[in-house]
Order: sequence, then C-alpha cells, then structure tokens
Amino acid sequence: MALWARQVSLRCCLLKTARGAEFPRRLGSGSSTAQACREFARLALLPSGNDVLLWRLQAYRHVSVGSCPPPSSAKDGSFSSPESNLPSPIEQKQAKAETLPDLNAEILYEDWDDIPPSSALEEISEEEAVQIIAEPLLPPQSSTLRDYVDHSETLTKLVHLGVDLSQVEKRQKAGQLLLTLNFEKDIKKILLFLKDVGVEDNQLGPFLTKNPYILAEDLEALETRQAFQIAAGVAYLKSKKFGKAEIAQMVSRAPYLLLFSVERLDNRLGFFKNELGLSVKKTKDLVIRLPRLLTGKLEPVKENLQVCQIELGFQRNEIQQIVFKTPKILTASKKRLRQTFDYLHNIMGIPHHMLTRFPQVFNSKLLRIRERHMFLTFLGRAQYDPTQPSYISLDQLVSLPDEVFCTEIAKASIQDFEKFLKTL
Repeated sequence: MALWARQVSLRCCLLKTARGAEFPRRLGSGSSTAQACREFARLALLPSGNDVLLWRLQAYRHVSVGSCPPPSSAKDGSFSSPESNLPSPIEQKQAKAETLPDLNAEILYEDWDDIPPSSALEEISEEEAVQIIAEPLLPPQSSTLRDYVDHSETLTKLVHLGVDLSQVEKRQKAGQLLLTLNFEKDIKKILLFLKDVGVEDNQLGPFLTKNPYILAEDLEALETRQAFQIAAGVAYLKSKKFGKAEIAQMVSRAPYLLLFSVERLDNRLGFFKNELGLSVKKTKDLVIRLPRLLTGKLEPVKENLQVCQIELGFQRNEIQQIVFKTPKILTASKKRLRQTFDYLHNIMGIPHHMLTRFPQVFNSKLLRIRERHMFLTFLGRAQYDPTQPSYISLDQLVSLPDEVFCTEIAKASIQDFEKFLKTL
C-alpha cells in the first residue's frame, strides 16, 4: 500500500507540473521557474503503458496561466503528498478566472460532428415526412418504352423529335437498341447524315419510327455504302425525270428507298407501268404519291389487283383509273376491300362506273358509310343516281364533316343525326 501511495503521489505531482509547462512562452526565458517547469515537463512525458492516455486527458483539461514553482520537496529529491501540492482557494479562484479554452479538447471532439445516419425505424414528424421526395424506381424489365422515358435522356429527345415509341417497340429488339444508345454520341451524327441525304427536320421522327435500326449503323460504313447507292439511286431517279424535291419527299416517306439498288428500282417502276398499263408520267406520279410501292413487297399488290378484277368485277381500264386516283387501294386489306364493295354495290346499289369515278370511297370506314346511308334512307334522301334530282355524290357522302353533311346533304340538324345513331 505504501508503494502504491508513493506512485500515486509522484504521478499527481508530475501532472501538476505538466499543467504549468503547457505555455512556457509566457514565462521569461532566463527564469529559474521556467527552467524548472521545462525540466518537470520532460519528466511528465515519460510515463508508459496505460498511464499515457490518462495523463494526456488530465494534463490538457485545464491550463492555468502563471508561474509554476516546483514543489518544496523537490530540492531534497522527495515528493510530498498530493494534498500538499493543491493550490489554495484563492489560487483556485484566480486560476478558474484565467482558464483558457483547451484546443486539444476541440480536436478530440471534432469527430462528434460525424453523426451516423438516422435509423429507418426512427420516428419523424409530419413536417419532415412531407418534405421527403421519393424518386420512382426504374423497372428492371418492361414491355413498353414508356416506363423508361422519364429516366432516359435519349428517349426523351427522340420523343421531342417526333419518334413514336409505341411503334418502335413493336419492332424486334428496337426498344433495347434505343436504351443502349447515347443521343449526343450515337444518334446526333446519324441525324446530321439523314439531313444531308435530304430528309427534312419534320420528317426525322417519322423516318426513325419506320427505320430505327439505322441508328445502330456505323457512320463510316453507312456513308461509304450509302454514298454509292445514293449517288446511283439519285442519278437513276433523276434520269427518270424525278425532281430533287420529289426525291427528298420520297425518301422521307419511304426510308428504305435509297438502300435499294438501281436494278430493283428499275424493276419496280417497270412492274407498275406494265401491270397497270400506265404511262411513264403517270407511273412516276403514282410512286411519288405512294413511294412505299417501290420498297414494299409485290405479292400483296398482285393479290389486290386480282381481287379487283376477279372478285369485284372491275375491268382493266377501270382498275387503272381506280389505282391512279387512289394508290392506297393496292396495299389495302383484301377483306376490307370486299366488305366495302359489297355494301356499296349490293346494298346501296352503286354501279361499277360510279365506283370508278369516286374510288376514294374505298379509303373510308365502312361504319361511316353505313351510318350516313341509313340516315339518308330514313329521311328519304338516299339518291346516288346523277340523272335524278337531289343527287348525292359518293364524295360528298364520305368526305364532308358531320355538321356540313347534316345541314347541306341531309337537310337536318346534327342533333337529329345523333339521335338517329342512338337507335341503331
């Protein structure tokens, strides 16, 4: 016990000496007191083991400004008890008034600012809950590109450009392709290339909707291949008296046109000229209005021509007039052609020569034709013979808006027409 008490007394004295040695600059350089403080400070740095941390925490807690007289017992080499080294109450009060902030304590407490994040189970106030904004999660997989538009800059810019993503995603792997492309790095250069070819700005969106795979093409290879084909194709079309504006219009409406060889273009033009018996000028006018006739398959065209001639009973010259006036009839659904013709010819009594005169009726919806014809029949005004009074042409029957049709053709109000439709 005596040995332990002496060790405690020795360490307490050393701690007190270290407090006085914290700011030796405030003491005179030649002062014996300052020299003693430095000597005792060096002794205070000697403890080892677990005593080091304890000593540092206690030594830097408070630092008093003033002299540091050595203990009276230091002269004879012995140390007094800890109580004999404590300052008097007056000295304690003065030291308390002159206490300075401990810089080392601030360093020790710096890490306290690194507060760990709140727990997910911690309760928060309603005000804090309202301020929380949860971002929508990106679906790992989806059957539509609509779910990715808000998360993809590329898709957003393509939509603004006029690309119909609902049509693109129907094409095999086209949706995955768009999600892997960067607009600035991959798509912008293709758009510039298309504009150089002659595609107008307002046609870039429809072009990419029909042919999104061009975005995966290597631009150098595309330019090399296209340069030859475009030059040859454009030269061929120009040789057939197609103007520059007409070629650009055809390319915009049929994006694959310039990918075809000169031989294929020549064969297509020859097919329509010979099969329909059209002149060169009329053949050119036909493909300008519907350029996909040059890029699409010929089998549906041949089938529709056979339907018109064999099933519907039109003569060759009548088919020629119908196709020239309404080119879309060559690519229309065969079922739709049959149903429309059956209602017009067998129910409304429209003869072939009248259908040849107004072939645009085949492009109208059968429901629209049926509703208006039944309303005119109800009013007693269904007269389609041009030799009779109150004659109504097929063009007026299908092309006029409902308000104009009711007031000028049916001589009734739009409310009467709507009430009649509710009875069907």
